Amino acid sequence: MRDVKNRRSFLKSTAIAGTAITLSATQYSRVHGANERLQIASVGTGGKGWSDLLGVAASPQVDVIGLCDIDSSPKHLGQAAERFASARRYADWRKLLDEGNDLQGVLVSTPDFMHAPISLPAIQLGKHVFCQKPLTHTVTEARQMKKAAKKFEVVTQMCNQIQSHSAYRTAVHLVHEGMIGKVREVHSWQGGSPSWPRNIPRPSGSDPVPANVRWDLWQGVAAERPYKIGMYHPFNWRGWQAYGTGQLGDFGCHILDPVFKALEIQSPTKLIVDAPELMPETWTDRATVQYEFPGTQYTADSTLSVTWYDGVGVSPPRERLTHLPDDAKLPGAGSVLVGEKGSLVIPHVAMPVLYRADQSVAEDLPVIPSVDHYTQWADACRGMGETTSHFDYAGPLTETVLLGTIGIRFPGQELQWDAEAMKITNHADAQQWVTKPYRKGWEPDWI
Repeated sequence: MRDVKNRRSFLKSTAIAGTAITLSATQYSRVHGANERLQIASVGTGGKGWSDLLGVAASPQVDVIGLCDIDSSPKHLGQAAERFASARRYADWRKLLDEGNDLQGVLVSTPDFMHAPISLPAIQLGKHVFCQKPLTHTVTEARQMKKAAKKFEVVTQMCNQIQSHSAYRTAVHLVHEGMIGKVREVHSWQGGSPSWPRNIPRPSGSDPVPANVRWDLWQGVAAERPYKIGMYHPFNWRGWQAYGTGQLGDFGCHILDPVFKALEIQSPTKLIVDAPELMPETWTDRATVQYEFPGTQYTADSTLSVTWYDGVGVSPPRERLTHLPDDAKLPGAGSVLVGEKGSLVIPHVAMPVLYRADQSVAEDLPVIPSVDHYTQWADACRGMGETTSHFDYAGPLTETVLLGTIGIRFPGQELQWDAEAMKITNHADAQQWVTKPYRKGWEPDWI
């Protein structure tokens, strides 16, 4: 496509000319320091994109100079354009980047399948990136995002914003302080009922595309399909394999985050999934994913079992939660870290509860205050502090979540993962899902 060629030509020409693409974040901090304003644009301005935009724009040192959304209606581009009236407006993110010499940062708040295709070229242009969770749609994309952020030395942040909440920060602190001893096993779950489509076939036929929707641009890197009212845009895309990552993808980067932070785990070595047979195009109603990770300084053994459960009303088997009394009420979603000296319940989202070995509840625990996940990124872009969900951290977390979505395709079959080689070593059919095909003319430029 002509616009893609222009973008790639622009990337090459700016590299030759020595403009933004050659300026590292370290160098940028020297030039645009704490006293300078940060110029940002947002790709995706409705739904979560709206709250992301407001969150970052809350920094008094941020200027919103670009807005991009395929939907011009009041709930999407319209409300953003009204709030930030001087910002340039776009339907096509490629044009935004082509005309973005004055941009220092980009927010990417699109459906999952477009996170990496938009973030990667922005990073290659030297732009700092704030990206919604899950970081990517495939494991290969997650690895690429991590590599790109390191190569171009940009400031990055994945928007699993609960990481910065006092509840999750306190939970991590309690584990690091040894309050439950070394951790033996972990159980994490999401017991709610998703509102997006599940276990259904693709609807037949097509509906007229609304005048406010650029359906061609919404489909982006995915294979083309007819528009259907309310089936994909603006929200129900989450249930479709081509666009979203289901319940695990939607919640895993939140609920597993304090587990990763507290135990400093990275990539699993194997996993096995219990799930119903997957329909060709939508995700399932439930899944149980049992991961095995190498042990760390915070685990009791050389390996660590982390089990994920999702489905309406699910929770971990009570017999595995040895420090919790029988009448202990579990939250609808969260994690339990079972340690040598006690167990820590981490609700999604509320303050953690620590049960001692005698099943009593610990009182007067230290509380770690919240920080602002959004302005943390904006400040770091200006050379002030660092982000905590940068892509070097968010990449492995996302890879783990997405390996679980691969396992959902092959229930009952153990998948062995070689993280260094980025390969499922024992299952060729599963390995093909580590990446995916892209629509012709929309293929990402890999690092």
